[in-house]
Amino acid sequence: MEPQLLVFDLDGTLIDSRADLAEGINHMRKSLGLDPLPPATIGGYVGNGVRKLVERSLQGAAVDVEEALRINKEYYFSHLTVHTTCYPGVVDGLRQLAEAGHTLALLTNKPGDPSREILKHFEVDRFFSTVIGGGDVANLKPEPDGVFHCLEESGMEHSKAWMVGDHYTDLSAAKNAGIKSAFVHYGFGEARGFEATENFEAFSDLVAFFTTM
Repeated sequence: MEPQLLVFDLDGTLIDSRADLAEGINHMRKSLGLDPLPPATIGGYVGNGVRKLVERSLQGAAVDVEEALRINKEYYFSHLTVHTTCYPGVVDGLRQLAEAGHTLALLTNKPGDPSREILKHFEVDRFFSTVIGGGDVANLKPEPDGVFHCLEESGMEHSKAWMVGDHYTDLSAAKNAGIKSAFVHYGFGEARGFEATENFEAFSDLVAFFTTM
């Protein structure tokens, strides 16, 4: 396969961050005098950025959202990788993709600085030519701003670009930007009716597709 631009999502695609995200939200709720939520419920709120995660986790509660957001960020940003792990095959797979000549970028709705810190923690930051998080471009996914930025930075054509993710925001961002999409089914997001160009059950399957075609 000719070199492609592979734009990866982070949470639910490269890392399983559900436990740390849940602890951050429940620390926030406890600080506000609220009962904890089941981790699975919180996991279902992930995908549209930290503000939406906080807002969804406070449905029906009469609290100051800005204060809640501050509490959540303060706690979570200092507990990013307590329980978080890379999905099986991700670290070696990213290396294989880079060695195959593909350009790798990261586009996540998680704020940029903690996203870069997570990549550095798992020692995979060196594989990415561009890392874009929430706050680094004007609009979050599913808007195409971040994809366009990655395309511009890479110099790649739209026809050779892919958005790789586990959530409808990734598939929609790809569609809005006019590029192909790859959906990974092991994550904790949902497609919500959006159809991907390619579907993968494991990260190793994705790596095989882009390195053996």
